[in-house]
Amino acid sequence: MVAQRDEQAFELLVQRHQTRAFRIAYSVLGNEADARDISQDAFIRLYESANRFDGRSRFSTWFYRVLVNLCIDHKRRGKWWNRLLPLAGPGDDPDEPGIDPPSGEEGPDQAAIKHQFSGRLAEALQRLSANQRTAVLLQVQEGFSSREIAQVLNCSENTARVHIYRGLAALKKMLGND
Repeated sequence: MVAQRDEQAFELLVQRHQTRAFRIAYSVLGNEADARDISQDAFIRLYESANRFDGRSRFSTWFYRVLVNLCIDHKRRGKWWNRLLPLAGPGDDPDEPGIDPPSGEEGPDQAAIKHQFSGRLAEALQRLSANQRTAVLLQVQEGFSSREIAQVLNCSENTARVHIYRGLAALKKMLGND
């Protein structure tokens, strides 16, 4: 048990959640170095405060709430440079986390279209409010339910649904129908 400072249990939790934690932090912050720092900070916080987990929600929901709060705090402190979110992941490495753009035939024309769409989507995501962007990414990219998103954002489930709906509607409007 991590709450009793069991290092093997902690290592197992890190292994299970590190990729997703990085991906979420990267989605919120849009910067690889900051995402790595913040996701590591979240694991440190987890280790230090595991005894505060009361079991009313899933562990992952509690942990990702801590992670998102750290991301928001980081942005508020002015250490975030509002870089665009590369949707194919850092360095376009298929093993790195990120959002996969729409797929299709892989010719030069298709690659150019995917690149252009990725850039437009990244810009549109950055124009959303932090809560809308986080809610949309947690649902679309991570498969979180609206209930889990509400717990991560510390709001009601209805408010989480509103963030998702408005975020998706804004993206659709910004991206048009092409």
